[in-house]
Amino acid sequence: MTNDWTISSKESIGIIALLVVLMVSALAVIYCKNYSRSIFIEIERHEQTLDQYEVKWGQIQLELSTLAIQNQVESIAKGRLKLVMPIRENIIYIKP
Repeated sequence: MTNDWTISSKESIGIIALLVVLMVSALAVIYCKNYSRSIFIEIERHEQTLDQYEVKWGQIQLELSTLAIQNQVESIAKGRLKLVMPIRENIIYIKP
């Protein structure tokens, strides 16, 4: 009577090869998952930086519109009202 559970050397080499492939595959999955997490963290950091830049851009746009209005007021004062800037010696500064 022969034992059906005996493994030949070819089968044991095949099983070892499959186990090696399985371990390499598992390590590849772990590496890919870790890499995707690190990329996600980097994307989140860049999005925060982008949000900060967008806030700064909004502040600059507001400042630009304020300066444009002041420039428009100065231009109207000079053009329509014929106002001129006084010379430096005629300016009096009052401390609060």
